[in-house]
Amino acid sequence: MEIGISTFGEVQPANTPGNDKLAHIRVQQLLEEVKLADEVGLDVFAFGEHHRPDFVISSPEIFMAAAGAITKNIKLSSSVTVLSSADPVRTFQAFATADLISGGRAEMIAGRGSFIESYPLFGYNLNDYDQLFEEKLDLLMQINKSINVNWQGNFRAPIRNQGVYPRPVQEQIPVWLGVGGTPASAIRAGRLGLPMMIAILGSAPRHFIPFVELYREAAEKAGHDISKLQLGISSQTLVAGTNSEAVSAFYPSYEALMNRVGRDRGWSPMSREQFEYLRQDGPLVVGDAQLAIDKIMQQYELFGNTRFLAQLVTGHTPHAKILKAIELLGTEVAPVVRRETASKIL
Repeated sequence: MEIGISTFGEVQPANTPGNDKLAHIRVQQLLEEVKLADEVGLDVFAFGEHHRPDFVISSPEIFMAAAGAITKNIKLSSSVTVLSSADPVRTFQAFATADLISGGRAEMIAGRGSFIESYPLFGYNLNDYDQLFEEKLDLLMQINKSINVNWQGNFRAPIRNQGVYPRPVQEQIPVWLGVGGTPASAIRAGRLGLPMMIAILGSAPRHFIPFVELYREAAEKAGHDISKLQLGISSQTLVAGTNSEAVSAFYPSYEALMNRVGRDRGWSPMSREQFEYLRQDGPLVVGDAQLAIDKIMQQYELFGNTRFLAQLVTGHTPHAKILKAIELLGTEVAPVVRRETASKIL
C-alpha cells in the first residue's frame, strides 16, 4: 500500500488586500512538509483546492510544481482539483508543467468539490453541478490521451483538431476520481476504470463497503480488470508519540474546522463525545504509531485499498507537531503497513 499526506493548507485569514504574511508563512511551512515527507520515504503528497479565506491552496498544481523542484521521489497530486469549475485545457497544461518540473511525478485527483465557492467565482451554475463534471472529465481524458483534440460540448467552446501543449514526461497524467459517498460517483469511476479516492471523514468506514462494491461491480461490467483497480482512502490523521499527545494536538484544530464548516452547512457544534466516537470507532486516525497502523489496517481489511492519504488538520496545531506526525508516518507507520499489506491477499 502507498502511504501519503493530503492537506488543504489551513491558514488564519489576514483579511487584507496585500502583505499577507500569514499566508506567506503557511506556504513556506507546506513546502517544508512536502520536503520532509519525501525525505522520510512517504509515497504521495496531495494538495487540496479551495477558494476560501481559511485555506491557502487555490492552485494545487502551483504547489506541486514548487514541491517538484525541492523533492526527489515523492508523487505529487491534487486533492482534489475541482474540475467542474476549471478549464480542462489549462488544467492539463498546468499539470503537465508540474510533471516536467518534477520529472514525471505529477498526478491529479479530480472531483466536483465538497465546497461550492468556485462555481459562482468562475461563472458556473450550480444547477449544472454534475453535467459540468461529466463533460469536463471527458475533455480532460481526451487531452490526456491525445495531443490533437477534436471535441464539442455544452459548457465550453469546441476544439477543432488543435494540439494541447506541453506534454508531460509520463505518457499520461494519472487521473484519480475523488468522491465523498455519492453512489453515482463510484459507478462513474468504475465504468471509466479510473482509480478512486474516497474521503472518509464523518462516518464509520464500514458504511462505505457497499460504495466500494458498486465501484468494482461497475468496473467489471464495463470490462475492466478489477484486479488492477487502484483504490485510495483518505482520513483525517495526526500521529504523535502517545495517544494523549496526539489528541491534545489534534482536537483544537479539528473542533475549529468542523464548527467553522458546520456553520456554513447547518451542523450542530462539534462535541468532545462526537470526537471520541470518531477517533475510536470512526475514521479519525489520531494517536500513536501503533494506533495509526491498526486503523489503517482495519480500513485495508474492509476495502483492500492500495493507497492511504493522511489528511492533515493544521489550523491550531503547532507546526513542529505536524512535522513530527509526518516523520512518524514515514518512519514508523508506513514501513509496517507496507509489509503487512504486501503479505496479505484479499
